[in-house]
Amino acid sequence: MDYETVSAGDFGRSLSGLGLNLLVRDVAAEAGFLSSVFEMSAHRQSRDFAIMSYHGEVFQLHADGTFGSHPLLSLLPESGPRGAGLEIRLYETDPDAAAARAGAFADALVLQAPADKPHGLRECVILCPNGYAWVPSRRI
Repeated sequence: MDYETVSAGDFGRSLSGLGLNLLVRDVAAEAGFLSSVFEMSAHRQSRDFAIMSYHGEVFQLHADGTFGSHPLLSLLPESGPRGAGLEIRLYETDPDAAAARAGAFADALVLQAPADKPHGLRECVILCPNGYAWVPSRRI
């Protein structure tokens, strides 16, 4: 599927399995962060929306304003972190490299430095500017 030209209807009908849609304050900023820190690709990026791809998987970014009539919008904090309790795990990203790249973003936070864990992964926890917890991981 060509993510640059697919229609919204065809894209929506193609989705299956588990989906991830993140509401963000600024789509361009979040897509830039994810591309720079985790080497993801942004497709169909606009002020309101982006398709993000990561190792063959896709998810969506939507600007807050696109959810005007959605019940989640009233639950979002105006400032501060979002997504408390959610970890978004990226099993194909070097945590040391991602943590170093995250340092270039003043409003990102390496919450936990890269470390080898007993469950066989080296990982770290990075809060993006919207406050979602991204966990780049590599097998030890």
